[in-house]
Amino acid sequence: MVRAPKSVNVKLNLRVLEISGTWEPNDAERRAAWELYVELVTRVSVVPLRTDEGLLREALSSLYSLFGTTREVLRKYGPEVAEPKKDGQYNFGYLAVAMLNYGIRPLLAVWHPVLEDWESRRPADRSRRDHEQAWEAADELRASLRDTRAILTEYADLLASACGVPNLLQAVPGD
Repeated sequence: MVRAPKSVNVKLNLRVLEISGTWEPNDAERRAAWELYVELVTRVSVVPLRTDEGLLREALSSLYSLFGTTREVLRKYGPEVAEPKKDGQYNFGYLAVAMLNYGIRPLLAVWHPVLEDWESRRPADRSRRDHEQAWEAADELRASLRDTRAILTEYADLLASACGVPNLLQAVPGD
């Protein structure tokens, strides 16, 4: 049986918002945290996307899918994961919604339409990969993905702590 800590220190820098304090997760929050943790550590959200690997569109789509996954987790565990806590402590619901709105949404809001515009200009005889690699903004998007990955890695670490499990990010290749 996993021995999760009673309280977890929260310190997340979301560029426009800093979240700092404590979180005493209840059982429902721990189960929800585990589900979201698994999603984070198995996606490009925390796995580096090297220049010679993958597609930028797939990376953005993977991050976008975290919105649906997080909504499902919040619905599944219900109000118990968002109940007010004593002394202004955080709850899973708040942390999850902040991750979406401050950790992921800024990247998607900027880059999704810009990449879509570039994709619409792809000649029929050019592969998606070759077209992306020829894009002058590709490196800038990769840098933005790295910045977002740093935020989501902090989230993943927090969720692992709340679940009382070793951080599985050690199994994720570095840059």
